[in-house]
Amino acid sequence: MNLLKIKIDPKTEECIPYYATPGSSGLDLKAHLDRPVIIVSKESALISTGLRLEIPHGHEGQIRSRSGLAVRHGVFVLNSPGTIDADYRGEVNVILYNAGRSAYTVENGDRIAQLVFSQVQHVELEVSTLSDTSRGSGGFGSTGV
Repeated sequence: MNLLKIKIDPKTEECIPYYATPGSSGLDLKAHLDRPVIIVSKESALISTGLRLEIPHGHEGQIRSRSGLAVRHGVFVLNSPGTIDADYRGEVNVILYNAGRSAYTVENGDRIAQLVFSQVQHVELEVSTLSDTSRGSGGFGSTGV
């Protein structure tokens, strides 16, 4: 198991992320709010987590939606997956979007997203011609439905 250094808002330890079950892929992120945030239908809001990370070099954090919020309320992470770079030391915030028909209220301590870690592969770019494939430049829907 890898070690991840975290720094939390000194006012509360409620925002420490955790794995909900031993088989969970992502750590649950909680809202860290002074007051509730209401996200009206078809709008987004930036939600604080009170959390700062020191991600090991060669890795990234990915902020992903929680399926329960998405299916029950139409609320999801707008830029999912949101990327947290290894050299970022600021607070982790989550952009939540409400695609539902009614307003959704985020309360302090609510589980709002999940955080998954992944290794990152850096590449070297070479300007060149590309090899041919049977698909070629066929884009969206080109392989069928």
